[in-house]
Amino acid sequence: MNSIQADPFVRNEREEQIASRSDRLAAIFAKRASLHDREGSFPFGNFDDLREAGYLKLTVPEEFGGEEASLYEMLLAQERLAKGDGSTALAVGWHISQILQMRIKQSWPRKLYAEFCREAAEKGAMINQFASEPSTGSPSRGGRPQTAAVKTEGGYLLTGRKTFSSLIPILDQFTVTAFVEDEERVGTFFVRKGPGVSIDETWDTLGMRGTGSHDLLLKDVFVPEDERIDSCEAGEGAAAGTGMSDHGGALLHIPACYLGIAWAARDFAVKFATEYRPSSLQGPIAELPHIQQKIGEMESEWITARTLLYSVADRWDRIPAEWAFMRPELGLAKTVATNSALRIVDLAMRIVGGSSMSRSLPLERMYRDVRAGLHNPPMDDSVITMLAQRAIRECRECK
Repeated sequence: MNSIQADPFVRNEREEQIASRSDRLAAIFAKRASLHDREGSFPFGNFDDLREAGYLKLTVPEEFGGEEASLYEMLLAQERLAKGDGSTALAVGWHISQILQMRIKQSWPRKLYAEFCREAAEKGAMINQFASEPSTGSPSRGGRPQTAAVKTEGGYLLTGRKTFSSLIPILDQFTVTAFVEDEERVGTFFVRKGPGVSIDETWDTLGMRGTGSHDLLLKDVFVPEDERIDSCEAGEGAAAGTGMSDHGGALLHIPACYLGIAWAARDFAVKFATEYRPSSLQGPIAELPHIQQKIGEMESEWITARTLLYSVADRWDRIPAEWAFMRPELGLAKTVATNSALRIVDLAMRIVGGSSMSRSLPLERMYRDVRAGLHNPPMDDSVITMLAQRAIRECRECK
């Protein structure tokens, strides 16, 4: 029985096709992952394969030639892709999740939105939004960007530095947040690579080394007035739609990625345990009680985290009216998944033993990669605070 047939979260033929494509791509990426990790190089070849397979149009609306995947379907695709290479999955996850958010918010100018979606579907154009900065940290903490947007004839001039700019080596366009001096508020701008845009190759990290998350430098970069994203209200020059916020739904691509890495580590450890037979034993180490204990603990963590992630995604897809209320659960799904992934990979290394630290095996890379999940939004403390505040609010409203 293959992994798709055995996976209870693959519910129909369309989801099976989405999962199968990711499995095929993951098998290819797994062969390259070690080299890109060692070199800290960006996996351009992986993105050629993603484009050729049609993966880059996964969440693009059908009207523009895309697959219009639901959140649930996006997570299925991402989790399985990460089994091959976590860096590639996390990086492309920012692209497909941004397009999912665009589809929901419908805040882009109508013409720009249609043009980009067609480019994404037909040519594999990609996008990401850059908001983090050295002095303000994660935008989820509410810091005001130091990147400035100054009004000029016909548009704006943007100057600043963005950090954690995943995908920047391969992007021809992206969106950035900047403080609009004349308005005393933050704006969002569609920027194309060109004069004034450069990359400072700062990305040299413990894990997720292949995401290409270098610093982006902007120096008097001109953005036309009609390519400012946030200034266009839905239904008034914007793409027709609800103008809704997804309240963090699209960010579930993050926990899906880390669970995919953990899934690969789990598979590696279980296979090792069933095949490794030291001379001191009659059978493989999988027959030892303490090894079975660790395998059982991995299964407990993995099943619990996946069940929460997919149940939350299914509810999010079915009941948009509850999105605002679900925000704490969305955050909880992320924190449970990333912390479970850490535990699963740790257990996998304990099962394999000292050889798990060898760079000739994938576990030490997986161990480093899953740690990055602690630093992706939302953070653990923010999620706990959201859960507490909601419980307190509900208690007061019941009085």
